[in-house]
Amino acid sequence: MSWRPVKAVVGRELSKLFRQRARLISAMVRPMIWLLVIGSGVGSMLAEQQQDNYLTFLVPGILAMTLLFASLLSALTLVYDKEFGVMRMMMIAPIAHYWIVLSKLIAATLTAMVQAILLLLILLVMGLISVKIAFMLLLPALLTAICCAAIGGLIAVYSKSIDNFAVIMNFFIFPVFFLSGALYPVNQLPDYMHYIVAVNPFSYGVDLLKHAVPDVDTDFSVITDVTVLLAFSITAIVVACWQFSRESVHEPLFHRGTK
Repeated sequence: MSWRPVKAVVGRELSKLFRQRARLISAMVRPMIWLLVIGSGVGSMLAEQQQDNYLTFLVPGILAMTLLFASLLSALTLVYDKEFGVMRMMMIAPIAHYWIVLSKLIAATLTAMVQAILLLLILLVMGLISVKIAFMLLLPALLTAICCAAIGGLIAVYSKSIDNFAVIMNFFIFPVFFLSGALYPVNQLPDYMHYIVAVNPFSYGVDLLKHAVPDVDTDFSVITDVTVLLAFSITAIVVACWQFSRESVHEPLFHRGTK
């Protein structure tokens, strides 16, 4: 198989990212609001010696949030291309249909990592992390980005329109984020919520990021985090590729174009 179509899809998505500077800036504003406004607000209710500890605790969660939002919004291009006809041109390319999904997910993962690296640079300037911690966060961030991209791809292949994707994403993204231990320790949640956190794949990405930050309590082992992230990502990607490759899914793309 020629890799040129795959490189073209990935290159197209990344070039759009770097052309849209407002998108990059807004992607950094969101975590800063959570870190400085929410973090400072909650921190003000803690003892003075615990305020800095809480900001440090928030670093993995805020980084994970950036990866989640970036990956899901990048996966939206799958639905956008289907709705506006670009996908028809991709479907006639000399590659298997599942490579289109894989290309989009690779692009979503790289897009999320670009934004994560920008956030890490900001956190370095703010003095919240060291250079060593920033490098230690990269690999956990990559595994979390792959998981988030897989979630986005799974939603995208089952969405028939942009509006449909937006509704599902808004219904899905906040429970996934809030019930992951990103903003507060899982061990302080009610017992019944522990089960929700345990079945949330995003929780393991947040926890893996916590392992890279000293003095931050974790809920699972590194092996558990990596195993769950890889198992879920592989399963979600396989299901997304299978669903997208079904004839009943892509037939309407061509019928729409003949009307």
